[in-house]
Amino acid sequence: MKTDAFALRHIGPRETDLQHMLQTIGVESIEQLVYETLPDDIRLKAPLNLDPAMTEYEFANHIQELGKKNKVFKSYIGLGYHPTIVPAPIQRNIFENPGWYTAYTPYQAEIAQGRLEAILNFQTTVIELTGMEIANASLLDEGTAAAEAMALLFDVRTRDQKKNNTNKFFVSEEILPQTLSVLQTRSTPIGIELVVGNHENFDFSNEFFGAILQYPGKYGQVNDYSAFVAKAKENEIKVAFAADILSLAALTSPGEMGAAVVVGTTQRFGVPMGYGGPHAAYFATKDEYKRSMPGRIIGVSVDVNGNRALRMALGTREQHIKREKATSNICTAQVLLAVMAGMYAVYHGPKGLKYIANKVHASAVTTAEALNKLGVFQTNTAYFDTILVKADAQKVKAVAEKNEVNFFYPDADTISISFNETTSIADINQIIVIFAEALGKETITVSELTAASQLPASLERTSSFLTHDVFNNHHSESQLMRYIKKLERKDLSLNHSMISLGSCTMKLNAASEMLPLSMPNWNSIHPFAPVEQAEGYITMLKKLEEQLNVITGFAGTTLQPNSGAQGEYAGLMAIRAYHLSRNEGHRNVCLIPSSAHGTNPASAAMAGMKIIVTKTTPEGNIDVEDLREKAIEHKDDLSCLMVTYPSTHGVYESSIIEITKLIHENGGLVYMDGANMNAQVGLTNPATIGADVCHLNLHKTFAIPHGGGGPGVGPICVNEKLVPFLPTNPILKVGGEQAITAISSAPYGSALVCLISYGYITMMGAEGLKSATEHAILNANYMKARFEGHYPILYTGECGRAAHEMILDCRAFKENGIEVGDIAKRLMDYGFHAPTVSFPVAGTLMIEPTESEDLAELDRFCDALISIRKEIEATTADDKNNVLKNAPHTLAMLTTDSWDFPYTREKAAYPLEYIAENKFWPSVRRVDDAYGDRNLVCSCAPIEAYMEN
Repeated sequence: MKTDAFALRHIGPRETDLQHMLQTIGVESIEQLVYETLPDDIRLKAPLNLDPAMTEYEFANHIQELGKKNKVFKSYIGLGYHPTIVPAPIQRNIFENPGWYTAYTPYQAEIAQGRLEAILNFQTTVIELTGMEIANASLLDEGTAAAEAMALLFDVRTRDQKKNNTNKFFVSEEILPQTLSVLQTRSTPIGIELVVGNHENFDFSNEFFGAILQYPGKYGQVNDYSAFVAKAKENEIKVAFAADILSLAALTSPGEMGAAVVVGTTQRFGVPMGYGGPHAAYFATKDEYKRSMPGRIIGVSVDVNGNRALRMALGTREQHIKREKATSNICTAQVLLAVMAGMYAVYHGPKGLKYIANKVHASAVTTAEALNKLGVFQTNTAYFDTILVKADAQKVKAVAEKNEVNFFYPDADTISISFNETTSIADINQIIVIFAEALGKETITVSELTAASQLPASLERTSSFLTHDVFNNHHSESQLMRYIKKLERKDLSLNHSMISLGSCTMKLNAASEMLPLSMPNWNSIHPFAPVEQAEGYITMLKKLEEQLNVITGFAGTTLQPNSGAQGEYAGLMAIRAYHLSRNEGHRNVCLIPSSAHGTNPASAAMAGMKIIVTKTTPEGNIDVEDLREKAIEHKDDLSCLMVTYPSTHGVYESSIIEITKLIHENGGLVYMDGANMNAQVGLTNPATIGADVCHLNLHKTFAIPHGGGGPGVGPICVNEKLVPFLPTNPILKVGGEQAITAISSAPYGSALVCLISYGYITMMGAEGLKSATEHAILNANYMKARFEGHYPILYTGECGRAAHEMILDCRAFKENGIEVGDIAKRLMDYGFHAPTVSFPVAGTLMIEPTESEDLAELDRFCDALISIRKEIEATTADDKNNVLKNAPHTLAMLTTDSWDFPYTREKAAYPLEYIAENKFWPSVRRVDDAYGDRNLVCSCAPIEAYMEN
């Protein structure tokens, strides 16, 4: 075996397993299998033109050398990004721990109680610091969270406002520039008119439905917005705040001022800057708006025994369900980063957060007083962490950069300096020296922080926060380490067993890809640092864009979108801009097959498009004749088709080229959803099938971990005609010559985790990537062959093959009284996370094994489902007390004195022999979802507070 070939470590099946697998499938070779699976007219004619694969050792040296080209200066730039101290036990036990970063979204609550508790801690932190009633499990970044706040306020307009089409939204000129750019992008297609101005001059006219304020302002000014909010309320204008989370430990909360929504980022709660992300944004609002709230909410419920159990609440708000009626297309969160931020609050507690906030404020005040003595005057009337001083920016910048220090320079004679928890007395003295040198004056030395405050007395926080035990009992490293481990043990992740989720591609996240994320020269750079200080990043990101261009066959890529759904939106907005540039802005009809991913129609609606749904055939393919009829009918207004390939049904549709040609002939463009790109890489590509733009899920096909529900990265790749419209950023110019405004806050989105995909592609190389796709198809068809005779396979290709995933039809089991959800819960007893349940077809399981799983693991999973099939056969519709209906079985059940079930404890817990070697115990019994939605609670409190009397 070639011990230095990364692809052999990534791909699960061994060479010695292939003959058995191929024989089981009924083919002689992988080449024959691929030929019978993939239409020949879309096969690539040549290998991918990528650099030769690096070994893991070569990549480790390469990425270290490339990282040295990044210059890590002291950063006082601010603008929503700050140096922070990542507590070592959080870095080691969460950030670098596959038990946390390889978990999937907690749809199966019984095996995700640890992560759910960690997110509940995050939500509690947000609720209590903001003074609001309800918070979600995080959003993608501050800019997009602000856009979601705008959309929510638009959705909850009064009846009269909707009747009168009240559509103006006031944006304070104090807003962060990147947030404004995202607001501009998101407002236009849905008919919202932004009005940017000084909040002190706002006229509160009835033309406005909402407003957003920055607290503190982008250059540090702290304003008391109480009067503004009160007057807005009188005029039925609802107000959102974009608030710095750390400042809320010292300042009066927006909730106490009457805010309707509060958003921001939790990056400075122990999450590295990482050149822009990933970071967990937060979103908090009033309970009355919960049905319009974007994203996911973790709520408290009970299991069938009445014990406290957590789960994702209000699931019907998911965009998969609402489709084009959705007010947001967000179906993900930044869970891993939210867990880190929540644990930062747990570790430090209310007193620790208050101490850090006061220290940061004192650093700003101390520096301002010293600079004032030098004749450099601070102009903010009140501030928390950022001072705005008047001096010759060019002179100061030259001296600062010579000393490896970055400030922000709003104009030629103004300098903004934002302080953070890493700032020391030595750092303050260095800042003073820089200004003294620039002014040609003697420096002043400070020896201690001043105790004086520059916060208005009316805005100093007096309300308590984080009083729950969890924030007051884990302040030593031993306590925190054990608490994190306790939660980790409750979660099933990829480090325990395969997670075969169709459409989600839970593949190996190799350690060699992950290690660079902990390197300071990669994770400590501000996204708005001068570009010459980020040479390593720019080189890596540009190379990744080139690699993705080669893989997709396209001409350009933007890495800015922070999730797959955001990638969908970015692609559609590029298409919209293209039509506008040709004076065809009337082209707004988007054709979407009925089988499409639920975020497709939601994204199209957000992009201002009219959605026309096309039919699918009984075989699960796009109904070409129905598509033709609708494309011709709407040819004068046709904007695009959204298509997933291979289809959501796990089939390579042979008519795909005919389909894309049909759209082009009628004036539209083709958007390809990249959810199933793991079945294309190296064999075909979006350009070959005739698409114009696609998004790629780097957290699926390209090995970024799911992180329990994020981080995600969803770049879009486009052909030459769409390259000019790729999105830009107001601080760092990126994108095309006719760029649309920002899709997300940072120029390159979640740049830090792009290192993972860059490492994956670089170490796999062209041959390895193609082999990965082939083995994904091999593994899926091997499982399909094993399931035949036990479960009906809902859709197959023309030669009876599956693509990289398949759908098991479980609907007939209702005759035995068994629902597909019962199978999902029973799989937990076998040590497995369920496949995708009831998507894209209700009552089914969609299974995708990925190329990373070896034969033994595939067989264990197949054995489990086949064993469950036999258990189903033994049940009847009248039998409600069986091993499936009672699943999952907890350790508490198995160890009680009484056993009131008509099957043995052994059958409940150890139905197959292999389970005893590595038993995973669900920590709660089946969760009562209905109870949790009737009694929605999304913060920490004793369960007695919610129990029905």
